[in-house]
Amino acid sequence: MTTVLYDAPGPRARNLSRIVSVGIAVALIAIVGSGLYNLSSQGLFDADRWNIFNDPLVWLDLLGALGTTLQMAALGAVGAILLGMVLALLRIAPSRWIRVPTTGALELLRGLPVLLMMFFFWALVGMESYWAVVTALALYNGAIIGEALRTGIVSLPKGQREAGLSVGLGGLQTRLLIEFPQALRNMVPIIVAQLVVLLKDTSLGYIIGVQEFLRRGRLTYEFFGAGQYAFSVFVVMIAMYLAVNLTVSWIARRLAKGSSRKPRKAAPPADGSGKDPFVDGTRLRGSSMTGEQSAGGGGAAL
Repeated sequence: MTTVLYDAPGPRARNLSRIVSVGIAVALIAIVGSGLYNLSSQGLFDADRWNIFNDPLVWLDLLGALGTTLQMAALGAVGAILLGMVLALLRIAPSRWIRVPTTGALELLRGLPVLLMMFFFWALVGMESYWAVVTALALYNGAIIGEALRTGIVSLPKGQREAGLSVGLGGLQTRLLIEFPQALRNMVPIIVAQLVVLLKDTSLGYIIGVQEFLRRGRLTYEFFGAGQYAFSVFVVMIAMYLAVNLTVSWIARRLAKGSSRKPRKAAPPADGSGKDPFVDGTRLRGSSMTGEQSAGGGGAAL
């Protein structure tokens, strides 16, 4: 069997692929097993290194810091989506006096490191560290989301805009009521994936003193003893981070699957024939012949 891009693998190629896959899996298992054995030999899995998690206050402290991280991510996400919507509309504005400055601002925001923006708003503008992180995340990710939305609008068929204009809508109304909702639906997986990146970037707030999840975890193991509890706190923090990020990634996959789902087929006609009587030429001719016979019979009767 041959496709456009490559030939389908034959029996020998499939066997070779299985052998290579098994070999890679065995190598990965060996590497992970060796790493776990080395960690265990150093006593990192001993019970006395994990006993701090028997204290509910430790969990409350970590969960509270995780809540702060999620709160910053939520505020940054809302700001990024709103800013992205505005930038997308300005980026495709008819006037080049609007498009060109917007393009320059987008490139500037996308080119600056997020950490540098946080330092700018915190050290130079004088914002609190919490709001400096939220503002930097909203600006950086808003620029990326805006470009994604612009791409979604440009990729729509021209007939969508022409249909809106033909029924009397203005240019901006057509953008907002017809094109923008479709672009937003098509770009939802990309937007959610970018929001996962935004959630991860909240950990940069640790550098400017925000009491977020990463900083709180470090303060926790330093308080109880970094030499004994640093590894255990680190593992628990990784597990909590993974739980949140994998949940958001799962939502992104579900949204991508939903947006790519094919539309349902129209219901069959009520007569059960499976054909549309207004499209089937045979039935149309039959109907016209019946009409002519009826008219002829009526004329004869007259």
